Amino acid sequence: MPVVAHNALPSFARLRAQGETIISAERARSQDIRELHIGLLNMMPDAALQVTERQFLRLVGSCNQIVQMYVYPFSVPGLERGPQARAHIEAHYSDFGGLQAAGLDALIISGANVSNPALDQEPFWKPLQEVVAWAEKNVASILCSCLATHALVKQLHGIDRRPLPEKRWGVYHHRVTDRCHPLMQDVNTRFDAPHSRWNEIRGEQLQAAGLHVLAESDVAGVHLAVSSDGFRIVYFQGHPEYDRNSLLKEYGREVKRFLNGEIAAPPPHPDHYFPPPCADLATSYLSQALRARSAGEPIPAFPEAEFDPMLDNTWGDTGRALFNNWLGLVYGLTSLDRHEPFAPGVDPRDPLARRPGPRPPDPFAISLPRSLR
Repeated sequence: MPVVAHNALPSFARLRAQGETIISAERARSQDIRELHIGLLNMMPDAALQVTERQFLRLVGSCNQIVQMYVYPFSVPGLERGPQARAHIEAHYSDFGGLQAAGLDALIISGANVSNPALDQEPFWKPLQEVVAWAEKNVASILCSCLATHALVKQLHGIDRRPLPEKRWGVYHHRVTDRCHPLMQDVNTRFDAPHSRWNEIRGEQLQAAGLHVLAESDVAGVHLAVSSDGFRIVYFQGHPEYDRNSLLKEYGREVKRFLNGEIAAPPPHPDHYFPPPCADLATSYLSQALRARSAGEPIPAFPEAEFDPMLDNTWGDTGRALFNNWLGLVYGLTSLDRHEPFAPGVDPRDPLARRPGPRPPDPFAISLPRSLR
């Protein structure tokens, strides 16, 4: 499903230069093929704003190479932005009001950095609620990444995430727990996936709320779950979108924070991510940097380029398969009219027609504030 470069968003050109299939709007208009229109609510901080764009654009664009995919990044008020990020958003992001008027087939919601002990104290909480309230009636499926999963589970089901005793980050083995679900077709029954978080929602919490866990790890917990209908909301607690070096960049930032005195102890290596030569390089660099700091000398730059060739991506094929399955379902179930979330005959309460007997409740109707219904 090639992504259409429908505006001057720099990520389109950068991905094209990296070998991704990005087609021009002129070429798209000349093809008699149905389009899909996907919103990308990007709530990541400035440093990760454009990286997150490219990660999700790459996953979408690596799916079926026939369907044309229009992806519309947008943001919400309440997120602290510097001048450069604000300029990027103003120049290249869509206005949510415009997307409401035009309609969307699906919606992706990224993670975000938080600074408050409770999610409902974050400045983006109310704007996010408003986006979800609109999506309940107008979008066939929402796909959530990490923090967005925690936010929507709290908003729709009143479930609070729980703090972990230490940061869970690294690459972990997972198993598929429902091999018959359409999202899991052609996905290896065991696979790797990255996680990076300080909090978690456990499988039993999701199951008690009627949600269905599709993939989990004995160590890292739930990676993928869906709403009770199986499709309307897709919850990722891990990060299928991560690049090979995403955890490396995060590790480098944490090392810098330690060397600058912002945190008391050096960060541990991400679990199951650094091969032995990388672990040795990390240890050697930290010792060198500490000696320089003690001697009052300039701290050497983090040697990211030396790490990069030694790192592996063991999760990308699974992420692409999951996104391909999700977008295939969106394509098959949505209406040609972008203002109607489903094609005629599709029951929004059971869009996959998997349940006999009474239909499950609409997941968006659970615990939404009355003012947003």
